[in-house]
Amino acid sequence: MRAVFLLVLVVGMGLAGAAVYMIQDYIAQTEALLQKEREFNAKAGKLVEVYVFNKALNYGDPLKPEDVQLIYWPERNLPKAIFRDQAELFPENAKGPRYVMRATEAFEPVLASRVTEPGELAGLTAKLEPGMRAFAIKVGVASGVSGFVQPDDYVDIYWTGSIRGSDGEVTRLIESSIKIIAVDNAFNQGQVTTGDARTVTVAATPDQVARLAQAQSSGRLSMSLVGDPSETVTELVEVDSRKLLGIEEKKVEEVEAEKVCTIKSNKGGEVVETVIPCRD
Repeated sequence: MRAVFLLVLVVGMGLAGAAVYMIQDYIAQTEALLQKEREFNAKAGKLVEVYVFNKALNYGDPLKPEDVQLIYWPERNLPKAIFRDQAELFPENAKGPRYVMRATEAFEPVLASRVTEPGELAGLTAKLEPGMRAFAIKVGVASGVSGFVQPDDYVDIYWTGSIRGSDGEVTRLIESSIKIIAVDNAFNQGQVTTGDARTVTVAATPDQVARLAQAQSSGRLSMSLVGDPSETVTELVEVDSRKLLGIEEKKVEEVEAEKVCTIKSNKGGEVVETVIPCRD
């Protein structure tokens, strides 16, 4: 009987020890996970709820409450003009719905630049910033961009024409990093119709519009696509035929005219001029 009791006691103590070991291991794992979570939260910072699109939307689609959802986003990395309040995104007394201004994908943040104001249609004027004007430029195959340029791309614009006093035509960069807001009738990326574009519409200041209008009426315009719109060209860029071919204009040296000495005499009332040797 005592032997059975001792056996049960030993087995119980063994199980108790194993249980204590397992509990300590579980506590250690839990503390490690908590420590990782603390480190992650320290890196991510405070998380706040923001609105994102929950599905892909096309240009011109009305934005409805079921098209968005709330997700957590690091507060320190919030994009500008992001919506966090439903009352701000969907005002109660709005004249109409907001409309999508650019094609979106699921879980993109809902930014003010992606949608119109409540009741405002998604048109060309919605893409113009304050003080900017829309100006249409005729393009063709020779323009350099008619086959591949899209809305929201940036281009440099070159003018080619004749200048008074110049030998032949001159090509000059007249505008750098100009934003295209429409190609033909398309206002949004991905909406460009197949084939060569006939017109591109750019966003420009009134002064730029005047320059472009004058350039379009006095010569030919061509464009080149810009990869980084922040890299603007400020110096004068101009090429003529001589510069293109590397022809240097030779300077003609002036030859000093030979000095001629004369003497005048009166012969019979007539003045006669006779050449004589010059004296230094």
